[in-house]
Amino acid sequence: MTGGSARPAAGACASSQGFVEFVDVEKSYDGRTFAVTRLNLGVARGEFLTLLGPSGSGKTTTLNMLAGFERPTSGVITLEGRSVDRLPPYERNIGMVFQNYALFPHMSVEENVAFPLSVRNITKADIASRVARALDMVRLRQFGDRRPAQLSGGQQQRVALARALVFEPSLVLMDEPLGALDKKLREHMQIEIKQLHMMLGVTIVYVTHDQSEALTMSDRVAVFNNGGIAQLGSPDDLYNTPQTSFVASFIGENNTLEGTVDRISGKECRVALDGGGSVTALAIGVTKGMGCHVAIRPERLKLAPASKGANGLAATVDGRIYLGDHQRLLARLESGQVLTVKVGPETTMGNGEPVTVSFAPSDCRAFPADAGTGGFISKTGEQNK
Repeated sequence: MTGGSARPAAGACASSQGFVEFVDVEKSYDGRTFAVTRLNLGVARGEFLTLLGPSGSGKTTTLNMLAGFERPTSGVITLEGRSVDRLPPYERNIGMVFQNYALFPHMSVEENVAFPLSVRNITKADIASRVARALDMVRLRQFGDRRPAQLSGGQQQRVALARALVFEPSLVLMDEPLGALDKKLREHMQIEIKQLHMMLGVTIVYVTHDQSEALTMSDRVAVFNNGGIAQLGSPDDLYNTPQTSFVASFIGENNTLEGTVDRISGKECRVALDGGGSVTALAIGVTKGMGCHVAIRPERLKLAPASKGANGLAATVDGRIYLGDHQRLLARLESGQVLTVKVGPETTMGNGEPVTVSFAPSDCRAFPADAGTGGFISKTGEQNK
């Protein structure tokens, strides 16, 4: 298998003319409601981009329009600068990997992998050598004469990968490809797919609703909600600097405090909590007097007296969840709300023990309470209200 162009650095943005471009793309099935709305998105050559979001958010519809299974209601989709809106799927030179593998049960592994080549009028000798290389790549050469039913789920998924890559496509699309696998095998396949991507340099657009999968594998992640992109960025950007309450809650685990903004000073705001007390947080789109959500990651909370300038909330231990390499300690505030604090496995505290939960203002973010999704963002990163 030949490799593609050099991959961009993790988190790199597509250029003004991306390898793949969605320009003002919308999709409606009934002419009234939209599955995808005002989508502007660029994908760089060699990039691993994941479309992440809950069911019904528009991510799979976006992938299907790129694959050619659906046609945009409006807007333009280009691949290498050429519009593909009216091209049938088989003329787009795109590999596809599905959740259910979509292997032909009556064909052997070798015949399944060879199928994309056979319909392209490639010689038998060339087909044989390409199939052998593709099966070597996914370490299944010795299973070439077996039928799909004689393979495990992970082996079937590797056959589907080999079939998608055997004709050396410029772009590979993956639609929830690991959803049918158990947790351990799914994590193993994540590593395998990422290693193949790094080895081949092929451009991958990957769809999942699993946020840990997206963070593990991707150069960039587009978080979808309500038919548009709530935020687009590197896994690190999305986890550490979410721009909306929806992204903060969807990516990773968060504690959320409810309150009202009573003061704004530069980039920070003071929030009077609904249950009493107050905290200082980074102000993300909030104004004085506005109801807000304050989001804090469990690993950012400390069980220690607040240092100068930090937030401190009195609490009592309300339980522990042991997870091997760490624990989730439950801290009940005086208001009755329970915060989750990530602590080391050696931490020993009994239920009812008083503690102070402290955290820096830079480690929490205040979002408008009535604008969980924010706006959709364009490929330039500007908010579309």
